[in-house]
Amino acid sequence: MTDPTILTLIVNYRTPDLTLRAAEAALREMEGLRGEVLIIDNGSGDGSFARLTEEAGARGWTAQGRLRVVDAGRNGGFGAGMNHGIRTGLSSGEAPGFYYLLNSDAWPEPGAIRTLRDTLVAQPKAGLAGSLVQGEDGTPHRTAFRFPTIAGEFEMAARIGPISRLLKRAIVAMPIPSVTTSVDWTAGASLMIRAETLEQIGLFDETFFLYFEETDLCLRAARAGWDTLYVPQSVVGHLGSASTGMKEWARIPAYWFDSRHHYFTKNHGRAYAGAATLARGAGQAIWHLRRLVTGRPNTGPERFLRDLITHSFRAPTAPVPSVAPKSTED
Repeated sequence: MTDPTILTLIVNYRTPDLTLRAAEAALREMEGLRGEVLIIDNGSGDGSFARLTEEAGARGWTAQGRLRVVDAGRNGGFGAGMNHGIRTGLSSGEAPGFYYLLNSDAWPEPGAIRTLRDTLVAQPKAGLAGSLVQGEDGTPHRTAFRFPTIAGEFEMAARIGPISRLLKRAIVAMPIPSVTTSVDWTAGASLMIRAETLEQIGLFDETFFLYFEETDLCLRAARAGWDTLYVPQSVVGHLGSASTGMKEWARIPAYWFDSRHHYFTKNHGRAYAGAATLARGAGQAIWHLRRLVTGRPNTGPERFLRDLITHSFRAPTAPVPSVAPKSTED
C-alpha cells in the first residue's frame, strides 16, 4: 500500500460556514494525495444542504471532482453521519484505503492528513491514528485517553490530589504525548481509520447519538488486535462544540448519560456499569464534601448526580443493543 486513497468525511449539522472552512482546509491538505472530500449533512433542516451544495459548486470543488455534498436525510448523531459517508464511499466506486474523520469545526494544519496516512502505512498493526488537537489560540486539548473504568470514574469525580496520585494509571485523560504513542482511544475530531479495521470490526454503533462512539470503536479495534495511535506531529485546530453547544451547557443533556450508560453496559455488562455509576457518585460526594468544607462554589453542571443515577438505573431490564460487524462496502 504505497499510495492508498483517502476518503475525508465531514459531518455538518447546522454549521455550514464552519463546515466550508473545514472543507477548504481539508482540500488544501489533500493536494497530492489520492482521494476526495465528502460532506454529509445530518438532516440539518435549516438550508445547510442547499448552502453547502451551492458554495461547493461556486468554488469549483465539485466540478473538479474533489468534493461532494450528500444529505443523510436525518440527524442520527455523529456516528450515524460518519457511517452514511463511509457507505457512500468514493465517487469512483474504488474502495479507499483509509477514512479520515474531520469535525466541521476543525481545520488540519499543513501536513496533518499526510502525516496520519504515512504513520498508518508505516505501522500496519495500527488501525486508527489521531491528531494533536489545539484551540485557535494554540492551546493543546487533551485528546489522548485511557478507556473509562470504575477507578477512572471515581478519580474523575473526586478530583483530589491523593486519590489522583493513587489511581494515576486509571485517569482517563492522559498527559499529552510529545511523540507518536499508542493510546486506548483518541478524539474523533481528527481521526484516520484503516478501511481493513472497519471491515473487521464494523462501523460506528449508532446507538450512541453523541459521545462515547469513538471510545467504543477504539475498544472494539483493540479487542480485535488493532492499535490506536496519537500522532502529535499531525496538528489540527479546533473550535470545539460548535454543533452541540457543550461550552454553554448548564445541565448535561440526556444523550450524554445515555451514551455513557450504553458504553459501560455494552462493553462490560450491567453489574460493571452499575459499579461505575456508584463509583462516580461516591467520587462526586467526596468532591461536594470538600467543596462545602473549603467554601468553594459549585461550578459543575446542574443536577448531574441525579441525572446520572436516573439514566443509569431507569431501565435495568432493557436488552443491551449490539452492533454486528459489517462491510464498509454495504
